[in-house]
Amino acid sequence: METVQPEADERSPLLNAEPGRETTLVETLQENRSRWRSIRVMYLTMFLSSIGFSIVVSSIWPFLQKVDKTADTRFLGWIIAVYSLGQMIASVLFGAWSNYRPRREPLIISIVINVAANILYGYAHAPPTHNKYYMLLARAFVGFGAGNVAVVRSYVAGATSLEERNGAMANISACQALGFILGPALQTAMTSIGPTGVFWKMIDLQLNMYTAPAFLGAFLGILNIILIIVLFREHCVTDLERAKSINVNIQGNSEMLENADGDIDLVAVITCNILFFIIFFAFSIFETIATPLTMDMYAWTGKQAVLYNGLLLVGAGVESIAVFVAIKYLAKRIEDRQMLLGGFILIFVGFFILLPWGNQYPRIQWAERVQNHMEAQVRMHLFGFIFPRTVKDKDG
Repeated sequence: METVQPEADERSPLLNAEPGRETTLVETLQENRSRWRSIRVMYLTMFLSSIGFSIVVSSIWPFLQKVDKTADTRFLGWIIAVYSLGQMIASVLFGAWSNYRPRREPLIISIVINVAANILYGYAHAPPTHNKYYMLLARAFVGFGAGNVAVVRSYVAGATSLEERNGAMANISACQALGFILGPALQTAMTSIGPTGVFWKMIDLQLNMYTAPAFLGAFLGILNIILIIVLFREHCVTDLERAKSINVNIQGNSEMLENADGDIDLVAVITCNILFFIIFFAFSIFETIATPLTMDMYAWTGKQAVLYNGLLLVGAGVESIAVFVAIKYLAKRIEDRQMLLGGFILIFVGFFILLPWGNQYPRIQWAERVQNHMEAQVRMHLFGFIFPRTVKDKDG
């Protein structure tokens, strides 16, 4: 008869040794279902975290201009940067927290912070002054709440065996990319609400194309908390203990055990972190300047910039999903180092293509304003030439 481990033992490794052969992952059907249900909740948490980040990316600049006329593009840079700063600090804190306490605690607290920050972002218009600083504070706490990404990744890595881990981590990345797709798509869909939207005076709620995505992010965060409380259970699979529990000739496997207990390759870890930083640095360039750049270079309105940049980000997200799916199969045939080099070559080619080529340039916003002013002057002079008395009377 199958036995089910009590909930108190969920953090213990799901391993069992059999004499004479290598240990395999042994768990009851109920344990297996509980483990993968918890992993899928982490997939959803990563997905919703990505949505919370990307759902307002294309609309931050026009919303900032709307709520505070004193804000400029330099302050926009701070609003974008403070998200990453908050996430960097929180990742360390939540990671340390999860090492000593159940992971459910930092997960729930981080999402509560994220929900509160999204609500604050939606009410950034309400204070009478210094609205841009309220936006800055809101984005900082949204980033702080997104620090749970470190807990999510570490849990999935610890709750899967070595054979399962590559596929599970690829699924985590795919969920993250899917969130990047759906976030801008939802923002694009909400442009139909318009920059004015509706106003509920009783609670000072202004629901428009800029605030609706933030309130939607808060609602999704509440759903995420409920799922973690109801469905999430902690499980741990330790591959190191798998290696140590092989009941064969220990002398013949002494080298393997020595390698298993060896030190972490710090050079490799630091190198991977630097490469990860470079990739996100390349992404953050477009995240920061895409909307103001297109508004200036193509004379787009705030609504047009949100719509078109949202579509561009959706396209980039779809491409990322295709890449993550391909990597699951390419990883079995191509060395990791070669795939990294291939990815960076593609990034370089992309930036090379983005350089300004030729001598025909788009109609920038400044030129359009100048032309509109000149056209207004011409119309006024023509009107004065045809009706000189009327113009003279107005001047008098």
